[in-house]
Amino acid sequence: MTIGLALIGLAFSSCGVKARIKKADKKYAIGEYYEAGNIYQSVYRQVSPKDKQTRGYIAFRQAECYRYINNTKAINAYRNAIRNRYPDSTAYLRQAQMLHYTGKYADAAKGYEIYLQAHPDDYVARGGLYACRQVAEWRKQPSRYKVAPANDFNQKRSSSFAPRFIGSDADALMFTSNRQKTGKRTGIRNSSITGVPVNMLYSTRKNASGAWEEVEATEGITGGENEGSSEESGEGGEGSETQGTTISKKAAGQPDIGVCSFTADGKTMYFTYSRPVNGSDQGAKIYVSNRASGTWGEPQEVKLFPDSTISCGHPAVSANGDTLWFASDAPGGYGGKDIWFAENAGGEWVGATNAGAQINTAGDELYPTIRRDGTLYFSSNGHPGYGGLDIFKAVRQDTLWLLYNMGAPFNSNGDDFGITFAGDTEDGFFSSNRGQRKGYDQIYSFILPEMVFLVEGSVTDNNGEPLTDARLRLVGDDGTNQKVQVRRDGTYRLKLNKEAHYVMLAAARGHLNSKEELNTLNLADSKTYTVDFALTPVSKPVTMENIFYEFAKWELTPQSETGLNSLIKLLNDNPNITIELAAHTDRVGNAQANKTLSEKRAQSVVNYLISHGIEKERLTPVGYGKEKPVTADKALNQRYPFIPVGQELNEDFIDTLSKDKQEICNQINRRTEFRVLKTTYKLY
Repeated sequence: MTIGLALIGLAFSSCGVKARIKKADKKYAIGEYYEAGNIYQSVYRQVSPKDKQTRGYIAFRQAECYRYINNTKAINAYRNAIRNRYPDSTAYLRQAQMLHYTGKYADAAKGYEIYLQAHPDDYVARGGLYACRQVAEWRKQPSRYKVAPANDFNQKRSSSFAPRFIGSDADALMFTSNRQKTGKRTGIRNSSITGVPVNMLYSTRKNASGAWEEVEATEGITGGENEGSSEESGEGGEGSETQGTTISKKAAGQPDIGVCSFTADGKTMYFTYSRPVNGSDQGAKIYVSNRASGTWGEPQEVKLFPDSTISCGHPAVSANGDTLWFASDAPGGYGGKDIWFAENAGGEWVGATNAGAQINTAGDELYPTIRRDGTLYFSSNGHPGYGGLDIFKAVRQDTLWLLYNMGAPFNSNGDDFGITFAGDTEDGFFSSNRGQRKGYDQIYSFILPEMVFLVEGSVTDNNGEPLTDARLRLVGDDGTNQKVQVRRDGTYRLKLNKEAHYVMLAAARGHLNSKEELNTLNLADSKTYTVDFALTPVSKPVTMENIFYEFAKWELTPQSETGLNSLIKLLNDNPNITIELAAHTDRVGNAQANKTLSEKRAQSVVNYLISHGIEKERLTPVGYGKEKPVTADKALNQRYPFIPVGQELNEDFIDTLSKDKQEICNQINRRTEFRVLKTTYKLY
């Protein structure tokens, strides 16, 4: 008897499991993924671990439900399906996509690799694997766009997404949200599809000071809150779709409304509308409403396909109103949701056409936006990307579409979608669930900062003292010819144009000119150049830095090239000067030997200059030996405080110093310098 009761109980249990699976399957078939997923989750635990076939089926269906509503529990559900030997390798692909979505790129890559063993030509899997391997490099090269949360439009613990400017003036915005309007959303039930409150349209506009006003529900496009059930309207009655194309105020259940688009004048709106009938989701439709006297008129359904069961949503109307882009799973697509378009013919939308394989994939392509110049933006999880939905830009070139991933900071491993632009600018808004633990969608603003190119610096003498009377001249191949006076502290700051080559000339009374060149060619971002000028005085000798000779010889060392090339530049910048090139030794050694050595050293420098194109007539070599010790100026005193300003570093002074200070003075006296002899060479 006990055994018999047990068998009866087991039979009833088995029947109960099958019935619940069948119930979940029905909800899955009509797109009620949230409710179906919960049923699959509970029934999975009741199936014996030995029944791997059933457990694998349930786990995969559960995972698919979670994937459709962006619930990361899908990853473990796919893992259960694989563990129970679910026969379709698609489980590896879907699990990889969800791992990709959560930013676990290494684990996702392994899943893509396994799937590709059976499907080596699958575009989505190959693209996913490529992206997982490249995303680290992509993130190192973000675009110039700046992105920030648009907190004027977002509300905590709710989703706000798919913003659209109402017309081309960009001073009014409408977006989709499931937020509370005031207090609790009394009478608003959670969607059986997503498990969260249904969406509605909200709008805001800028006030006189340019700030966004308080967000409000869009009047007239509500679908009706607290509406009657299907029993109230009756089969085929006022609430039935057979009675016309307007949104019935007795539709069964709460409608989901959102993802809108406007004509350039802001007077015609297209939007997505979805409602359940008798507890079943009937798919999404596109409706149109016209605005008159500040009020949106009764919406009418837009007929795009003869088959009324085909779902269509995410409308994007062209600026002139002649083309309507939208997303649909209509037959003849490439898998998932595709981007389609239709043409306006006398007020009717005809010729619904798939946008083609360059745009669409076996994944989902959604949320199209079409700009005035014909550039198409949309989101896809089928093309290589950062994870989830990425925003793509498509530019038409003859019969081809050139496709670009918008990259960071637009795209993340989450869902990034629903972009809109303020007129013809590169500023606007988009939506994303990045960083949202519970997957809430939030609206983000973006701007493309103007590229600014600057050059700044200072003009000083060769000792670093500001030349307050210095002048700068900026000449560019873009037509720039600008003369400016430096500031009181000798500094300057000038604006440059893009894609130009410039020559800068610094001049000051009693000093030689100095010239520098720079360009702004092929720059991808703003840049500030720093160009400092140190002008050489005409009236006194100038010590050349970093001129070195072999010990006790006159051969120049390779380390001298930098200093010598600086002198060549100065001579080329000032082609009308002649100079004396003088070499000096310290006090150590025979006077005549030192003089001979210094003469040969001076000649070595002159020879180098001549070999690099400087005319011999402009150069006079002189060797002074130890005859002309240095007289300390302010700069030398600041460097070596033990040497007073005006002190000549002669033998009498040096003999009073310690040995280490004597060596410093000897090093100072061992020098190569030049002074200007004439400034009129070849002028007359």
